Amino acid sequence: MKTTLERKYDIRNAVIRGALAALAILLEVVWLIIAVGKLSETYAWISIVINALAVLLVLGIVGERNSPSLKIPWIILIIALPLIGVLLYIAIGRNFGIRFMRKRYEKLDQELLPLLPENTLVQEAVERRDPQIATQMKYIHAQSGYPVYRNTEVIFYPDAAEGMAAQLKALKKAEHFIFMEYHAIEASPSFGQLHDILKEKAAAGVEVRIFYDYVGSMGFINNKFIELMEADGIRCRVFNPVMPFLNLFMNNRDHRKITVIDGKVGFTGGYNLADEYFHITEPYGFWLDTGVRLEGEAVRSLTIAFLENWNAIRSDDVDDVDYSPYLPKYSYVTPNAEFVQPFADQPLDDELVGENVYMNILRGASKYAYFTTPYLIITDEMTRAFSLAAKSGVDVRIITPGIPDKKLIYAVTRSYYAQLVQSGVRIYEYSPGFCHAKQCVSDGKVAFCGTINLDYRSLYHHFENGVLLYNCAAVRDMKKQFDELFPQCREVTEHYKTGRSAALRLWQLVLRLFAPLM
Repeated sequence: MKTTLERKYDIRNAVIRGALAALAILLEVVWLIIAVGKLSETYAWISIVINALAVLLVLGIVGERNSPSLKIPWIILIIALPLIGVLLYIAIGRNFGIRFMRKRYEKLDQELLPLLPENTLVQEAVERRDPQIATQMKYIHAQSGYPVYRNTEVIFYPDAAEGMAAQLKALKKAEHFIFMEYHAIEASPSFGQLHDILKEKAAAGVEVRIFYDYVGSMGFINNKFIELMEADGIRCRVFNPVMPFLNLFMNNRDHRKITVIDGKVGFTGGYNLADEYFHITEPYGFWLDTGVRLEGEAVRSLTIAFLENWNAIRSDDVDDVDYSPYLPKYSYVTPNAEFVQPFADQPLDDELVGENVYMNILRGASKYAYFTTPYLIITDEMTRAFSLAAKSGVDVRIITPGIPDKKLIYAVTRSYYAQLVQSGVRIYEYSPGFCHAKQCVSDGKVAFCGTINLDYRSLYHHFENGVLLYNCAAVRDMKKQFDELFPQCREVTEHYKTGRSAALRLWQLVLRLFAPLM
């Protein structure tokens, strides 16, 4: 039996990562407040300008297309504390500094997305089977550029450790290239297994690329990581390093998890490349995470998603000019009529693809819709979608962690329970530990597995990806996992209907108000 170790430094690393990221943003804002405050003491007109700007910002926020639950906290903060509110909004709210990044992504997408097939016949096949599902897939294609495919085999892994075992096996077979993009990478035994294979493959002439998020990996790896990878023949890039006072794009993080092997096999899901995901350490009890393996035509979309971020992040990098070596044309036929739609979501286009995919699944459900998420911090619109489905007789259930990784965020998550359960939604907390899986399944025919949490950061601020599945064996496997998970959870539905004290309700209302700012 494999021994699972729990070490204090695993908890410390998670705390350090979050604290350093928050400190970087705080330093930027504090520096701006002090600088503007000092100038205001000398030049009275600066205070007048700040107040005028506060009024204009409030009017602008009111006119935005965003959810009211996103607008109200900013309006309150700007009115109550104009200087702090204005500077915070500029730094992490509207994020005026992303304009140049938006243009870069738009240019790159104009090159990459046309390389994906239209798959009109596949879309028409879905329409003949289920018009409602076809509408969902049309939406994803129209708004993100990623089409639906057939001729792709999908395997669902109910445990990240199983997914990683399959991933290691597939990596050993790589012949041409390996792409890996992850939010968090830890220099640890779990990555060590990968590193050995990647180093061996690079030495054999396989092109190997690793791409990771700076904040997600903060505290897990140091600045020499890139040097170590490059020394082993592995090309390595970091997404969006935090640079206080200089980088106003830093509130947007890369939360994607993608592995592509030769353009033919791909992996994605909720797990990062760190020990806790694979039960080597257990700082928060048993870590529940899931993933999928794709083999076939749909892997092309995962490749495009990787190439988008790899080539977009820095203007001074030597980027790809010819994408054809990474988009091989080959025949792959599956015996069953399974439909697979990998897609990527990004915060720079103002289209909330991830949130709308979840809400469309809820709107299309007739019997049941089951979800898992590590964090439940949602807009009023999504709350209404959950509530309306439950009120319409759909069995709606949400599984959240039983052991939190961040206590404040856990408190915010629980603040959403009452309104949902009063509408008929059933809430379960995963008793064995931390539920990090981001997935849902509905009516035995449609499912989603990917990186998108049910929270503001994933839905509004992060670069994300996932796979929509229809009429796949993997959908049935996901439903089976849910059936096995519910007995392991404690249902808290009745408690949150009546069991909260007045003080707790008041505290949760405060948390709900400022949840979009977290």
